[in-house]
Amino acid sequence: MNKFFELPIFGVFITLLAFYIAGTVKQRYKFILLNPVLVAIALIITFLVAFDLDFEDYNQGGQYLGFFLGPSVVALGVLFYEKYRQIQHNLVPFLAAVCIGGVFSIVNVVLICVFMNAPDMIIKSIAPKSITTPMAVEVSEIVGGVPSITAGVVIAVGIFGNAFGPAILRFLNITSQAAIGAALGTAAHGIGTARALEDGELTGAYSGLALCVNGVLTSIITPLAIRYLM
Repeated sequence: MNKFFELPIFGVFITLLAFYIAGTVKQRYKFILLNPVLVAIALIITFLVAFDLDFEDYNQGGQYLGFFLGPSVVALGVLFYEKYRQIQHNLVPFLAAVCIGGVFSIVNVVLICVFMNAPDMIIKSIAPKSITTPMAVEVSEIVGGVPSITAGVVIAVGIFGNAFGPAILRFLNITSQAAIGAALGTAAHGIGTARALEDGELTGAYSGLALCVNGVLTSIITPLAIRYLM
């Protein structure tokens, strides 16, 4: 049995099974905190701890699923292409909103951490918190952060945006598909985009575009923010 846990298929199987269970639970109970990503992570951690399994053994297969994060983001370009005629009329204000939101996100978290006297390592690790994990990890390495901390924070931010983002937007009486997509994609990257797609393809297209634009912007702005604000 221990040999099976060391096979790559184990990591793939346990991840897909955990996400399937989490999705089923979410559909049945509709509770806001039963986010499929959060529940799946909790199930996997519980399983590894209960059977005293090393994360490295699990990640032999988990890394193959992680590989598809990059292509999945690129694939969002297909949806953008299909919805381009509807998006082009709002392209300028959309790009302006994403750029302002992206820059504010970086500057805000850096200044708060500096004000709270957080260690430099923490500041550098969480500055790229609002972009998708593969890009955030690369940016973190460039500025001298800890990729594992960055990955954890990015996932937490995405889950929060996925779970609470739509409710916050409704509370603020924001109903525009463009605004909802831009907000979720800019603030909650891929996990937020998954939520945006539930509201429709147009919302998902805006969110996917916001994810990409903010990813490029954050890659450029984060090193500058680290240099001049710390």
